[in-house]
Amino acid sequence: MKTTDKPILVEHLFDQSIERVWKAITQLDEMTQWFFDNIPDFEPVVGFKTEFTVQSEDRIFPHIWVITEVIPQKKIVYNWSYTGYNGDSIVTFELIEDGHQTKLRLTTKIVEDFPYEIPEFKWESCLAGWNYFIKDSLTKYLNT
Repeated sequence: MKTTDKPILVEHLFDQSIERVWKAITQLDEMTQWFFDNIPDFEPVVGFKTEFTVQSEDRIFPHIWVITEVIPQKKIVYNWSYTGYNGDSIVTFELIEDGHQTKLRLTTKIVEDFPYEIPEFKWESCLAGWNYFIKDSLTKYLNT
């Protein structure tokens, strides 16, 4: 992913209240059930930082998340980077009330290029990952 790539945008409409979706995307015990199961700690508070490792094939990706903005039940923004890899991004989760449903709009904007030769850092890979997390994993979690 490069700064010249268009931002990644994934939207999905949930048959859930904003309060319910907000809880799923900001409470550690819920996040570990649909997002990454090894997130060690999480608080939806500006300045909060967490780190954890994800392995993909033979590569290890030490994630670093720093919360940069929180508007309860509306928006949470992470600075998302990886120890040992160039690159930096801003990930925004926005919740929009739509009748009795909630639209989640996820945007990933690249602010420093990631190594493009690594398959997991390609724009299409990132888009596929977010589609999986939001449209598949989170949807299944909220529907159980």
